Amino acid sequence: MFLQPAATEIDTNLRLILRRMNGTPTWLLLLLLSLCAVAWSVPVDRNGANQEPKEEVPEENMDTGLYYDRYLREVIEVLETDPHFREKLQTANTEDIKNGRLSKELDLVSHHVRTRLDELKRQEVSRLRMLLKAKLDSTNTQSLQMDHASLLKQFEHLDPHNQNTFEAKDLELLISTATKDLENYDAERHEEFKRYEMLKEHERREYLKGLDQEKREKEEKRMQELKEKHRQHPKVNAPGSVAQLREVWEETDGLDPQEFNPKTFFKLHDTNEDGVLDEQELEALFTKELEKVYDPKNEEDDMMEMEEERLRMREHVMKNVDTNKDRLVSLDEFLKSTEKKEFNNPKEWETLDTKPAYTEEELQRFEAELRDKEELKRRAETLRQEQELLKERKALEAQRREYQQAVLEMSQRQKEQPVVDGQPPAGPNGELQFQPESQKQEDKEAKAPAEHEAEVQNNLPAEPPQNLPIHT
Repeated sequence: MFLQPAATEIDTNLRLILRRMNGTPTWLLLLLLSLCAVAWSVPVDRNGANQEPKEEVPEENMDTGLYYDRYLREVIEVLETDPHFREKLQTANTEDIKNGRLSKELDLVSHHVRTRLDELKRQEVSRLRMLLKAKLDSTNTQSLQMDHASLLKQFEHLDPHNQNTFEAKDLELLISTATKDLENYDAERHEEFKRYEMLKEHERREYLKGLDQEKREKEEKRMQELKEKHRQHPKVNAPGSVAQLREVWEETDGLDPQEFNPKTFFKLHDTNEDGVLDEQELEALFTKELEKVYDPKNEEDDMMEMEEERLRMREHVMKNVDTNKDRLVSLDEFLKSTEKKEFNNPKEWETLDTKPAYTEEELQRFEAELRDKEELKRRAETLRQEQELLKERKALEAQRREYQQAVLEMSQRQKEQPVVDGQPPAGPNGELQFQPESQKQEDKEAKAPAEHEAEVQNNLPAEPPQNLPIHT
């Protein structure tokens, strides 16, 4: 199924997208990660001052999960090459974006940039047509005439009425749609995690059902012990609290906890020095807390749960600190958060193991869906087997018809050819008539005297001899 977000007005997140275009060549990676936080974040290690500097490894662009991810990247990379457009992006404000004024600057970009954008759009339209055709083929939808313009309307990241050139409207649609889609990414991740947990519980129950009573009780005891072992972890500080930040300051940054300074802390962890903490920079701060609960070497610790916990921590901080809801934490927002009561006296953080991610009713519905899918899969397999049998029957029937045709042709040839001595006589329908050996022997004996008499008659002279002497 294609992702079909609803079209919305471009909000402050769009400004973030455009502002990210100014800076290093890897701005797109930072933008996409700041919007959807799709990668693990690595904390900054300040203790390795005496270590030899390592060679910089170029960052790999990570897929956002959007079905138009490549198109989005290529368009922005091309726009970034135009100096005039980059300059306008640096000075653009939210109002310029909302009223479409910035998009009009697209008319002033260089000719080769516009040509390249036109080419990218035609390639994207062609790709979407192929997706539509594949989707229709998979659903066995027969259509003699496909109205591509109408079908393309379900894709909101480009103008379907103009399929050949990249215009200002295409830029507006692309950025607004990407912003909206990426905002929904966190909710989709939560839903995927819930389904993962339900599938895990379903498989656990099915596994126990297959055991006898003694083994089942033993396995249930082992699983419960692993669960209790996982819960026995050090206290987890509330993300964004003074205790949590001081711990990072001391253990990760290697600084004296008594000299903790929020402003200095902010600058230390603004790793790209753009003046804000984006989502992956925030998630890097939670690594120490997560290590208290999860260890990849332990059987009882699930790394999928760790990533869900990381996401929950980041959302918690954003909710309390990001006052303008632009999905970035500015220095001013960060400093104001340290003045709140919750900063010094936060509520105890509840980890995922304190309550299940789903209800029993949700699990039952999920299992019903699994059963329906299994039934559909079983029916599909049955149909496949029936089709194979039908093909085999058709092949056998074709062979039978070929055999009958060959016999008919042979009989016809036998009727047309003269009878050869020693060949069995033919029946009324052209079939060969064979006689048993005893009958053949009797026929042969019956014919023998007649043949001998005929031979004697043939050996006699035609007239008796004359004047032969008489012997006494």
